[in-house]
Amino acid sequence: MSFNKLNLHPNLLKAVAECGFTQATDIQREAIPVILSGRDLMASAQTGTGKTAAFVLPTLQRLLTPALKNGKGPRVLVLTPTRELAIQVNDHIRQFSRGSRFTTGTVVGGMPYPPQIKMLRNPLDLLVATPGRLMDHMDKGLVNFSRLEMLVLDEADRMLDMGFIDDIRAIAQTMPKARQTLLFSATLEGEVLKIARQILIDPVRIALASNHERHASIAQHAHQADSIEHKHNLLSYYAAQTSLSQAVIFTATKRSADQLSKRLTADGHASAALHGDMSQHRRKRTLDNMRRGKIRLLVATDVAARGLDIKDISHVINFDMPMEAENYIHRIGRTGRAGATGTAVSLVGPEDRRKLSDIQRLTGSKFSWTVIQGLEPRPAKKKGEQPARKARADQARPRSQDSRPKHKAGQRKPKFGGQGKSHYRSQAKAA
Repeated sequence: MSFNKLNLHPNLLKAVAECGFTQATDIQREAIPVILSGRDLMASAQTGTGKTAAFVLPTLQRLLTPALKNGKGPRVLVLTPTRELAIQVNDHIRQFSRGSRFTTGTVVGGMPYPPQIKMLRNPLDLLVATPGRLMDHMDKGLVNFSRLEMLVLDEADRMLDMGFIDDIRAIAQTMPKARQTLLFSATLEGEVLKIARQILIDPVRIALASNHERHASIAQHAHQADSIEHKHNLLSYYAAQTSLSQAVIFTATKRSADQLSKRLTADGHASAALHGDMSQHRRKRTLDNMRRGKIRLLVATDVAARGLDIKDISHVINFDMPMEAENYIHRIGRTGRAGATGTAVSLVGPEDRRKLSDIQRLTGSKFSWTVIQGLEPRPAKKKGEQPARKARADQARPRSQDSRPKHKAGQRKPKFGGQGKSHYRSQAKAA
């Protein structure tokens, strides 16, 4: 469906066209009319299907009309789980608000408090925030929601996973009840469904996809890795491929992300790390360099599993398998976005077998092993087979039943090579 058929304001349609978008995605086609009608909405869709634009465009259209109340504070609040996702939402707002005048702001952790405090003292059209930092300002009485018209919960399941459920409840309770609430999540079940029932009123439900569905546009490969060095060799193979334009390589810890990035840089690759210990300025600079093509290999922890929207990512490589099966879905969703194709590679060590089973159970598909010539895994040991080193040692030192020391039945087996303790005590005294 063309955006022209979605009853959007001409200014917004012009901005959409300037961004190069012509046809609305499924989630945009389904969600935009519902949001424009003023109904509450809870929606799920696969990563990379245009979900952010699905709520940003109708939100901006609402802001083109005069505010219902005068005063300070935002008319629209968008809550996101991470700073990276907040930055992405702001980028969409800037793109689609060309030709219109909106006052917008961001409240996220890792940034100085004074500029945020100054911003919150003035009227705002739209505020994008993370729950933790917003609660800091609310506890100090610096946030005014008296004229709020719309609340948007983006990546609601991720916010709940990060422990923000109480903060979300507290934030919602301070807002006018006569508001429109939108909830977007990868899944609409469990705690997400529970919180939706508490803060949404008679919502329209849109479920276009679930985490259990395989990403049809992403080719998924799994490699058996015998050791950490085997993983490095497999990673080097993919990094050398010309088909890899840009890749996100996921590791389990911040330290391993830094170490792997340094190793890749030493090998001549344009690489950088991205994790939670980095300052906001440094993280933003890293993402900007990635978008400009200055970084080819981004080594990240799961902080980048959601909210990272870079169109040229051709590969996602799981150097370490995720602890939570659902994070696999969000990781590989960094590639194959907006109709493009992508490749997801998982390097599975001996300690990762259970994680792989959980992922296969979640996705409903069984992985087939991919083998690269020259980088084959060692053959698996047969049941009951001794390690080669131990077998060789046993052959070098054969020991028959007849060669063992003999002692009478019921007699205590002597220690210290057949000599009793008393022998060694007498030797010690003589010395």
